[in-house]
Amino acid sequence: MVAKKHITVAYQGEPGAYSTIAAQKFFTSKIQLIPNESFDLVFKLVEENYAEFAVVPIENSLAGSIHQNYDLLLKHKLFIVGELKLRIVHYLIANPGVRLANVTKIFSHPQALMQCQSTIASLGNRSIIPTYDTAGSVKRIKEEKIMDGAAIASDLAAEIYKMKILKNELQDSPENYTRFLLLSKKEEIKKNSDKTSIVFSIDNTPGALFRSIRVFALRNIDLYKIESRPLHGKPWEYFFYIDFAGDLSDVKCKQAISDLEALTSYLKILGSYQRDLTSI
Repeated sequence: MVAKKHITVAYQGEPGAYSTIAAQKFFTSKIQLIPNESFDLVFKLVEENYAEFAVVPIENSLAGSIHQNYDLLLKHKLFIVGELKLRIVHYLIANPGVRLANVTKIFSHPQALMQCQSTIASLGNRSIIPTYDTAGSVKRIKEEKIMDGAAIASDLAAEIYKMKILKNELQDSPENYTRFLLLSKKEEIKKNSDKTSIVFSIDNTPGALFRSIRVFALRNIDLYKIESRPLHGKPWEYFFYIDFAGDLSDVKCKQAISDLEALTSYLKILGSYQRDLTSI
């Protein structure tokens, strides 16, 4: 955690988005939050020094990876300096005076809608309207005075926009977590760092991926995750994102990276940081 005052933090969404909550948990002091419509803008603000940090979701325990942000990690020159696993609790939120029986339309971000599919289906025949943000959905039904609609968002969004909660715990599973990354233009490897993220590409030849993974297995380095993304412009070739145990001050990790570099056509260190053990 960071103990500095008036830190500027960019995030995607409106005030009350889950990224707002994550940003507040990353820091122990007051922060200036900078909301944005797109993840691309969030990355650019930090890269161009308009914000010191960015908070972005990277994967959800129910809906899976946020592929756009994996691609943006590759595109922009930012480092991962922290992670946080936030339990996501969804609420059905409407204008004051609206009852559940009045609701014919449900608004929210596609990820939130995906995390609540079964619960939404149990509510009966309602129109589903995807939006760019959970909290933005609450803001929309308030500003447009939509009296036959409700939004799926956080209780913080309901509080900020002074709206009514119609139903609690909409997520299909109580074990609904989103992993957020804290990004900075400056690489920070602290003493408590115990996890490293990298991305690399290899020639499409037999055994190439096996040889790449082998550099970690030979040193008993635990791999937490491997994610593949298409290599744009080269059909059926991929970038591989790997999270592994240890940091780059560890001799074993340094040796593994050195050996991996000899096998890859591209390698980028995304950062070393402290692993969040929440929910494990």
